Parts: sequence; structure tokens; C-alpha cells
Amino acid sequence: MRLHEYEALDIFEQNRIPVPRRGVANTMHEALDIAGEIGYPVILKAQVLVGGRGLAGGIKTASSPDELKDIADSLLSSEIKGLSVRKILVCEKLEIEKELYLGITIDGYSGKPVIVVSTEGGVLIEETARTSPEKIAAIHIDPSFGYYPYQARGLLKMLGLKQQLVTAWSEIIGRLFNIVLRYESLIAEINPLAVLPNGGLFAVDAVLEVDNSALSRIRMPLPDRIDRIENPLERRGREIGVTYVDLDGDIGIISSGAGLGMASMDIIGKHMKPANFLETGGGITADQLYRCMELVMMKPNLRAIFINIYGGINPIHEGAKGVVRYIKEHKLKIPVVAKALGNRQEETWEIFRSAGVHVVVEAATEKAVDKLYELVKQ
Repeated sequence: MRLHEYEALDIFEQNRIPVPRRGVANTMHEALDIAGEIGYPVILKAQVLVGGRGLAGGIKTASSPDELKDIADSLLSSEIKGLSVRKILVCEKLEIEKELYLGITIDGYSGKPVIVVSTEGGVLIEETARTSPEKIAAIHIDPSFGYYPYQARGLLKMLGLKQQLVTAWSEIIGRLFNIVLRYESLIAEINPLAVLPNGGLFAVDAVLEVDNSALSRIRMPLPDRIDRIENPLERRGREIGVTYVDLDGDIGIISSGAGLGMASMDIIGKHMKPANFLETGGGITADQLYRCMELVMMKPNLRAIFINIYGGINPIHEGAKGVVRYIKEHKLKIPVVAKALGNRQEETWEIFRSAGVHVVVEAATEKAVDKLYELVKQ
């Protein structure tokens, strides 16, 4: 779960990482009030869960109330990379002498945290790595050994920095690393880490992403995960406990696992367009499959529904009852094709057939998609 910048900045401040004075606004008038307290000029930042906001026009400077009004109204009525802007962060504009980079993430090869620092902040770290690798230093932290301040100091000295900056920056690295541990973060990033004329360091941007599988273990308060899902269909999927990804096709898909879902999408995609990816996981019930049918049918202009479920730990006969109940209650007219194999499969087939579902008993998903394609073409 990725946090908004203002949420990450709050956590950074709570952990004694210096951050600018700021406030979050939902309206232009709120932005005016915040800017009046901070003092002009201020920076206005669109709060969307996507990178590259600056290049997309989501970060602007306002030097007066009149200028702020126009910018705030424009941002709050805009989209950044397809995401609607509902909040803007109003920050004091600091006098910056130099921009640095600090990030901590998990190395996918070693599985260990890696601290990355660079003397070139404010730009994509990948671009710096490609064009100026000598300006980047990194160190892996062995979890069995732990993190110690001397590791950060040694890392920063590799960049040839002055002792005063090394000392201040190493303290921030330690505090950011503690945040990574406490929040079980996949990435924590400050870009840029601003050096002020007096030598002080400030995090003027913040990225923090928490591992979804760790949410139940984290004791610190976190925002509601569902609230930040922009797509209403994907939000509904999260509410009913299934994984739903909205796509631009017209063939609805319900599967009992990610593998079955992906295989169904790939095969359907050869001749038709999937409208969604949906996988139920291992908790199938009649009520869950009924709600999955409701969710899939919220997509307009569907031509058919394809069901691919497996009865291992899943009671697929119960799931079939939910599908049939939906079909009968809503007098569904579009074709439904089902491939259901495994425990109690014969019972499942008969339940499906009682509502006119086209059941394919062959094991190969291709056979079921062939039947689907035949029905759609009619």
C-alpha cells in the first residue's frame, strides 16, 4: 500500500526527519488559508498515488493569493496519469542550495534492504545510474547483523562529501531505516533531500510504500486501504474480498485463482477482449460468487461471462449455487460459459446447467474458450 506524500511526510516528521511546513487542502479556499499561515511563495502538489507528478504538471509554485487561486482550481479539477486530483499539498518553498537522493528498498535478488544515496536528487535515480554511476553509492543491510550508523557514514564517504554533511545525512538515514523496519516498507524514498544554505537537510518530498502482507502486523495507525482505490469496480472487489482489475474489454471473467485467471485472460485475448481480471482466492461461498456476478455485471456492454474454477480447497458446488441464483434473479440474457473441475465437479456441472450455463467438462481451458467464442459470434 503506497501512502500519499502528505501521509508519508507526517510519518517522517514523527520520526524526527526535518520536513517543510505544510497543509493538505481539498478546496481552493483551504489552500488559501494554509498558504496564508505559511507565507508566500508556496509549492502546490497534486496528491495522487503515482510517480512523475512534476513532469505531468502536478507540482507548481504560487507567489501570491491570486496565482494560488488559479493553480489550486486547475489542479483540483485535473487528472494526473489518469488519476483524479482530490487533494493538494501546500508546502513552504525552501531556499535550496543542493538536492540529494536517499532511498531504501528491498533488493529483489538478495531479499535484503538496500540503502541508495546520490549527490544528484530531484531526478529519476535510474537516469542518474545510467548517466553518472559515480554519483551513486549503495549498501546492503544484512538483517541478521542489523543496521549501525557507521555503515551510513562509510556509504556517504564514498561520495566524497564533507564531514558536516556526512554526519547530518547519516542521522537521517538511520531514522528512515527505522521507519522501514517499523512499517515493513517495500520502499522509503526522499527525493529530493534538500540541502539549505545553512547546511540543514530537509525532506521536501516523501515516498513510503508498505508491504500489503504486513498490514495486520503494523501497530501504528495507517489510512484505510480501500479508500485510496480510485476505480469503483476495483474498490468493490476489495470490499467483497476478491482481487479485481478493470480492463477495457467485454468478456467478464471469474476465476478461483490467479493462475486460472491469467490463463483465461491470455487465451480469451487471442480472439476477444477481457473486461476484467477477477480471482476469488480460496474462500468460495455461494454468497461470494453471487457478489462476484454482481461485480462483473457492473461493467457495461458485456457480451458474455467466462467462469474458470477449480475444486481443491474451494467448494465449487457452493459457488455454482451463487452464480445460478444471480442468473435466475436477474434473468441474465448473455451467455455464461463455465469450466469447473475438481472436488464434486459433477454436482457443480448439474447446478450450472440448471440455469442454462454452458458447461465445458474438458480440462483444457482452450476448449472452454472455443465454446465461448462460438456463442459470442452468434
